[in-house]
Amino acid sequence: MIKWNIDTAHTSIGFKIKHLVVSTVRGHFTEFSGYVEANDDTFENAKVTFTAEAKSVSTSNEARDNHLRSADFFDVEKFPQITFNSESFVKKGDSFEIIGNLTMKDVTKEITLEASFAGIGTDMEGGRIASFDITGSISRKDFNLTWNNLIETGQAVVGDTVWFDIHVELKEEK
Repeated sequence: MIKWNIDTAHTSIGFKIKHLVVSTVRGHFTEFSGYVEANDDTFENAKVTFTAEAKSVSTSNEARDNHLRSADFFDVEKFPQITFNSESFVKKGDSFEIIGNLTMKDVTKEITLEASFAGIGTDMEGGRIASFDITGSISRKDFNLTWNNLIETGQAVVGDTVWFDIHVELKEEK
């Protein structure tokens, strides 16, 4: 078994969501950890374990970030972590399909992600690294993130779909 740890210095856990129907707000988490356990360098049937600290959400707007940390959204005092644990990691053509359980706030749901594998390389210290770009989406309402307001035109302030934009660099544990 090969264990690959997430290199937090070279990984970004990003997301985006619609604002007022036509605009897109982007954000990310700054505190996270995780690892992948794989039988070999193909990563077929690997196991993923990931945790993000909900309080570390950042959209580059302090007022919005504080609102996201409140009980209206992540409720970080009661639910400090967001977790993902894979159930399957299967090669599908040129990419992988990762199915697993995402736990956010007080809800755990199975989600499907798509991962493109960039390959395995060597870092500056001679260690092995691997890289994946991961995409997917969820309905935030499925995770009890239901706060919203309507403006005068009837448009929702916050969209329902959250798209993931994740780049993960893994470092082989020695």
